[in-house]
Amino acid sequence: MERKLHLLESFAARGADSVDYTVHGYEYLARDESIVARLENWEPTGVFEYRLADGSRVDVAADGSMRIAKTGVALSAKKPAAA
Repeated sequence: MERKLHLLESFAARGADSVDYTVHGYEYLARDESIVARLENWEPTGVFEYRLADGSRVDVAADGSMRIAKTGVALSAKKPAAA
């Protein structure tokens, strides 16, 4: 099965190390080969992945907490500035 990533969202996060990060949320798509057409047809798989802008994986727990996988640094989403 052929798969690819589809960017769903990007947001700013602050690390417990006081560094600002950009987190990108992706969903895996799979090619639907049951449809024969000239255009490619990709379907969502329901599998999501979060990564930093540099490609480092971010683990997201069931409670929504986030950690950078290779360093263990906890992340929290930054609130947008009030208008």
